Amino acid sequence: MFDTLIKNVRIIDGGGGKIRTGDLAILAGRISKIAYQDEGSTHHDWKGREVIQGDGFVLSPGFIDVHTHDDTNVIRSPDMLAKISQGITTVIVGNCGISAAPVTLKGPAPAPMSLLGPDDVFVYPRFSQYRAAVEAAKPSVNVAALVGHTALRGNHMDTLDRLAKSDEIEKMRDQLREALDEGALGLSTGLAYANAYEATTDEIVALAELLAEAGGIYTTHMRTEFAAIIDAMDEAFTVGNRAGVPVVISHLKCAGVENWGRSEEVLRHLEQAGKTRLRGCDCYPYTASSSLLDLKQVNPTLRIDITWSTPHPEAAGKTLSDIASSWGLSLTAAAEKLLPAGAIYHNMSEADVDRIISHPATCIGSDGLPNDPLPHPRLWGAFPRVLSYYCREKKVFTLPQAIHKMTGRSAARYGLDERGLVKEGYWADLVLFNPDTIKDAATFLHPVRTAEGIRAVWVNGQLSYSEGAVQGSGAGRFLCRGTIRAEGFPFGTR
Repeated sequence: MFDTLIKNVRIIDGGGGKIRTGDLAILAGRISKIAYQDEGSTHHDWKGREVIQGDGFVLSPGFIDVHTHDDTNVIRSPDMLAKISQGITTVIVGNCGISAAPVTLKGPAPAPMSLLGPDDVFVYPRFSQYRAAVEAAKPSVNVAALVGHTALRGNHMDTLDRLAKSDEIEKMRDQLREALDEGALGLSTGLAYANAYEATTDEIVALAELLAEAGGIYTTHMRTEFAAIIDAMDEAFTVGNRAGVPVVISHLKCAGVENWGRSEEVLRHLEQAGKTRLRGCDCYPYTASSSLLDLKQVNPTLRIDITWSTPHPEAAGKTLSDIASSWGLSLTAAAEKLLPAGAIYHNMSEADVDRIISHPATCIGSDGLPNDPLPHPRLWGAFPRVLSYYCREKKVFTLPQAIHKMTGRSAARYGLDERGLVKEGYWADLVLFNPDTIKDAATFLHPVRTAEGIRAVWVNGQLSYSEGAVQGSGAGRFLCRGTIRAEGFPFGTR
């Protein structure tokens, strides 16, 4: 007797292979048996305590969101409706140099740490304490975590707008080593932000060297995604080469009108670096980014939406140009008056996003900001949008290729052992969806909407989402670093 039997489903295994019809059985949290019609093995007498008629829907591995800022939300809001409702069963936190742990605040959280929540959420001076808090919270999704470089700097430096001293770097190394021993995936940097920008390449290499010893990964929000993007990529690859570690470029994009059309050049550069080392990137399926309001990115050629403002909360939902006009100020002066604030920047071309998202080196990450009052719609809709807009409508890749980018490739890249594939013996993180109707419902005007076409989601074998609602107690677990596999970093022709 199996716990759950899912019958007559079109199975996409997450490895990039063809769609096959069959039945699947879950027992004790794992995929116990799979029977495929083309093998003649669906004539069986399996029985399950719960039987789901798949009706020809697609059953795939649960989606892995490789780029999130859900660090504190998995504890404070463990139902994680924004993620589980779009078929996500695992989130990777600690991106862009900011993480909830290990953190010891000396004052207000340094920007952009505030994206993770108010100061009182930073209560985990050791990585093991954060891990324990996630396990106690029992979120509806699995959680794996990177350690943020800016977080380490804030722990050991009195001011962050300078070079780190040798003794400070050594303290950062000690803390990173401890976190890696306690299960962290690796290190992330956010070098575009002021509180990490003064860090030298040598500082990053000194930390990244520890990743090689532990089998971890280095991810980076580079110093720039604008005109000097190739130089920024070279710095990332230099860190990886000197430290001997895999490198992932976070949310790869060609930002700014003057940068549009450079995606072929950027991807060729990534491919060249990947010929001898493990190199990859992630991408979200939108032509707009979102972060703190940054005066350096204020540009009259781009639409900028304000998502929140501490001194002017009434500005949320308005464009910076409309605000500036109503105040009789320049764009820059209006932006200064709004600070601190959050913004959405419509700064990418559709053709560049198409090219980057379809490249073999790319995994999918939402980069959603769950603490924004009016978040970018990627928080609620990124993964269904890949399957609806980019796969079904634009046909930039096949359905199995799209699923591979969101599951098997991601698990291999980040060392999430026994995840990311529909395979006997693997953990039963699964999503059942209608490939003809799955669609993101979240928009820039109405960003908080659950996706359409998701019938059911299982996390570690437990039904966790169906009928538009979270089901039962959270079945998510904290996932420690496993073995990074080369198939997570493929290169070649599309």
